[in-house]
Amino acid sequence: MKFTKDHEWVRLEGDVATVGISKHAADALGDVVFVETPEAGKSVSQGDSFAVVESVKAASDVYAPVSGEVVEGNAALGNAPETVNADPEGEGWFAKIKVADVSQLDALMDRAAYDAFLATL
Repeated sequence: MKFTKDHEWVRLEGDVATVGISKHAADALGDVVFVETPEAGKSVSQGDSFAVVESVKAASDVYAPVSGEVVEGNAALGNAPETVNADPEGEGWFAKIKVADVSQLDALMDRAAYDAFLATL
């Protein structure tokens, strides 16, 4: 699992990356009440907004940690947005993206580096 400074995570399986927000981000948002995930076929570029998460506190964009094509959005979050709070780094994933350039993951943080980054906030 790799992380961005914007608190997204990526888990690569073959050439498909599952993407979501970190536990830290989910905790900071508070109770998630709405999630908008991208539709299959949408092209995304690294760093671009590709999903929206709304909580009782705020609405936030979710940024693509890698470029590629969305192969699946997590439609289950539409009916159960609280899954993002309950299991942010598991069943609360936002999208699966067919990665255009796997080397983009090299610039992301591993868990230890992300934890160290969080300690500086």
